[in-house]
Amino acid sequence: MFEKILIANRGEIALRILRACRELGIRTVAVHSTADAEAMHVRLADESVCIGPPAPRLSYLNMVALLSAADITGAEAIHPGVGFLSENADFAAMVADHGLTFIGPSPEHLRIMGDKVTAKHAVKELGIPTVPGSDGAITSEDEALKLAREIGYPVLIKAAAGGGGKGMKVAYSDAELKAMLPLARSEAKAFFNNDAVFLEKFLLKPRHIELQILGDGKGGVIHLGERDCSMQRRHQKLLEEAPSPALNAAAREEIGKIAVGAMRKFGYESAGTLEFLYEEGKFYFIEMNTRLQVEHPVTEYITGIDLVREQIRIAAGGSLSLTQKDVKFNGHAIEVRINAEHPETFAPSPGRVEPYHVPGGPGVRVDSALYSGYRVPSHYDSLVAKLIVHGRTRNECLMRLRRALQEYVIGGIETTIPLHQRILAEADFINGDYDIHWLERFMAADSGAS
Repeated sequence: MFEKILIANRGEIALRILRACRELGIRTVAVHSTADAEAMHVRLADESVCIGPPAPRLSYLNMVALLSAADITGAEAIHPGVGFLSENADFAAMVADHGLTFIGPSPEHLRIMGDKVTAKHAVKELGIPTVPGSDGAITSEDEALKLAREIGYPVLIKAAAGGGGKGMKVAYSDAELKAMLPLARSEAKAFFNNDAVFLEKFLLKPRHIELQILGDGKGGVIHLGERDCSMQRRHQKLLEEAPSPALNAAAREEIGKIAVGAMRKFGYESAGTLEFLYEEGKFYFIEMNTRLQVEHPVTEYITGIDLVREQIRIAAGGSLSLTQKDVKFNGHAIEVRINAEHPETFAPSPGRVEPYHVPGGPGVRVDSALYSGYRVPSHYDSLVAKLIVHGRTRNECLMRLRRALQEYVIGGIETTIPLHQRILAEADFINGDYDIHWLERFMAADSGAS
């Protein structure tokens, strides 16, 4: 086992990793920008190193600074968390070249799954169903038009190197496809320095279902059930639950077997998530996240398995400590992402937090690096907290979540807590009858009514 791990991230995920390390008796190194000097993970870590100014490219994305921090502190491994460099194959390779361990998959697997076109080819060969679409990047407008007519409108234009909804456009006709194609390419180039795009069939009312995987790279692979991430705005997840109210036992077993078999063949190592669109009883692969997910706590609640701890054990050379038969599912869990944003306009709301009070009681967990007096910086993602609740049933879970949201006080800034309270009052959500477009329809109807 490692003696010291450098945590190459910030905010709640850095704190989550730090806590797992503490429970394993591992010393921690926090890195931070000048904007995060007073952050909670910096205060609690055994050591901390300032790696640059606030801009991410000069700090949290600065590979040389991160490796230098690991070198001067004597860290043996680097945990990348989520976002930033967590799926960067070049960084993982640099870590290995410096004699350190990257807590995550191999650079090869990061490269394959980091490009959506390459990933689609790979999973097809592994026997995972995919959304009908182009076999590779679209090279011309004529090619795009021909394929769109074959697939049938509407179609989705997606950045090959993309994520988070960037470089993604929907076209309902030839005219719209002609207009959207250069826009998608331009956006993909701006966000990912890669203007390659591909085409997929746009499903009208799908659920977003993802399956949590653990592999040890030695042939041991298990799945920890699915999460339903269909509550989204502009392809950004706002709420996740497990298990999905849209799946029955047969569908759950089917996708679990497919995923485990494919990842065993792939030789996958570490935690990973296979993401699917699910419509009319069929699963369609959309991407694989080769890292820890923001929503991993809902899986931890229903399985009792610490995913970060397992990641660290596997990276240290351990085999899976569980078989599929050992994985038991218990109750229902829901996570809401609380962002420092206006709950209606979604305008960012950085500032000083005062007062601050977290909810408690049975089945309530808060993953957050906030504290009273903390100043939320304007330089990073707006996620400031995750409220996760667990109950014996989905209904108990919903009641518990309502109560916990009422208790949660984050003063001094705007947050999305009121939006979550409104969603929980809607019959569609209460009945589990929603899809990935539901929230945008809800917000548009609400805007029209006002």
